[in-house]
Amino acid sequence: MLYQIFETQRSIMEPFSDLAQAAAKLYSNPLNPISQTPMAQRASAGYALMHRLGKDYEKPEFGIRTIKVNKTDVAVHERIEIDKPFCELRRFKRFSDDTATLTQLKAQPTVLIVAPLSGHYATLLRDTVKTMLQDHKVYITDWKNARLVPLADGEFHLDDYINYVQEFIRHLQSIYGNCHVVSVCQPTVPVLAAVSLMASRGEKTPLTMTMMGGPIDARKSPTSVNNLATNKSFEWFENNVIYRVPASFPGAGRRVYPGFLQYTGFVAMNPDRHATSHYDYFKDLIKGDDASTEAHRKFYDEYNAVLDMDADYYLETIQTVFQDFKLVNGTWDVKGVDGKVERVRPQDIKGTALMTVEGELDDISGSGQTRAAQDLCSGVPASERLHLEVPGAGHYGIFSGRRWRDVVYPQLVKFILSHAPKAKAKAAVVAAVAEAKTVATPKVMTPVAANLVAAKPVSVAAKPAAKVANKAAVKAPVKAVAKASTKAPNKVTAKAVPSTSVKTTWVDPKKKA
Repeated sequence: MLYQIFETQRSIMEPFSDLAQAAAKLYSNPLNPISQTPMAQRASAGYALMHRLGKDYEKPEFGIRTIKVNKTDVAVHERIEIDKPFCELRRFKRFSDDTATLTQLKAQPTVLIVAPLSGHYATLLRDTVKTMLQDHKVYITDWKNARLVPLADGEFHLDDYINYVQEFIRHLQSIYGNCHVVSVCQPTVPVLAAVSLMASRGEKTPLTMTMMGGPIDARKSPTSVNNLATNKSFEWFENNVIYRVPASFPGAGRRVYPGFLQYTGFVAMNPDRHATSHYDYFKDLIKGDDASTEAHRKFYDEYNAVLDMDADYYLETIQTVFQDFKLVNGTWDVKGVDGKVERVRPQDIKGTALMTVEGELDDISGSGQTRAAQDLCSGVPASERLHLEVPGAGHYGIFSGRRWRDVVYPQLVKFILSHAPKAKAKAAVVAAVAEAKTVATPKVMTPVAANLVAAKPVSVAAKPAAKVANKAAVKAPVKAVAKASTKAPNKVTAKAVPSTSVKTTWVDPKKKA
């Protein structure tokens, strides 16, 4: 009944919200004599605030039309690559008529960004996508609002989420040979499970896997979000936060965790901060501070737009991640699309480099929760792992805003480029050349050189032949290593990774100064 009551209230408030918007424009219109009265600005600001508090917020668009690549404007076109019942794999296709820029774009690595399915839309990662488009081919999981998915499309479980991720990875591998995966917040757990299952089956795994601010081990530094999940029973969540979609939506009758309840939880975490923000917006409208008011609108247009989650997926996430800790306990079994049940074993991952990112002030995924992936992925060499802690950053700061662009992204770009297929092949060839040069020195002679020394004296006619044979012996291992590296780019020894790829805690230079 709660969902129906909420929708009824929203329907009643909608015309009043529209009326408030009209009144705000009326009092601020310079052609209206009333707008010149002393209290007109305050009246307009009050009605504008009333409109925003009462309006319904629809899904925003990414709105990325162009980006800069080496100071050149590049057009961006969104298109749906794969359309699943509960998710769209969205691609941001880049176009340029500059030959040099186009050549550069084609050579850049492919990245799959797995957006969170935790109440907000994937557009919350707009800044993440826009920044990464400068140096990567970018795809993102754009999750659908469950209330818009008809019951005929079936249920959606946590296992389905994992299967979706695997399908998207395989799709990109079929086009580009391989890809890199970046997961933000909630999807760090299912993404780790997806890659683990692929590794256990012997499938090709992504070149790199970056996890940002996610609850890999929610037992570490528990936050208010973690405490809510552990203090309430599974039955409490099922009986108190799960409702059926009203008849006015395509997904009528579907059991969901409504977006408006999730939004209430978001606001309840910092009510004073939100109240202050709205009051500041009111004052900025009176002062005519257009820049501040527009920044407020952009933030809350995104923050207030929420979606419903399928009940099965939500409840299974609560139980698996926050109550039973199945991933870290090694007890998580996942059903594949073929119906086969498999155990999640992160230790089976060997050919995928791992980067974890945490914010010092993250109040959603506490310190150490994401870093726990470093211990779980014990099969990944230490030289293939990197941890980054961002001083002064909260949860949103590690994937959006100044700290994301100035601190996190430069390290992420460097990490991905050092594990690109061409970089790996080049590193393997360089190592092979160095090894071949060492073998060719007089101290450690090749079998060919040893035979030539034993066969003294050597005639003048025999010298060219010996030189050719020795040269072939040097080139052979180089070609073999280069060829092997090209065929299996994601199986790399520690020698192929720069010495900077170690566990590191980065310090903000400005803060240090």
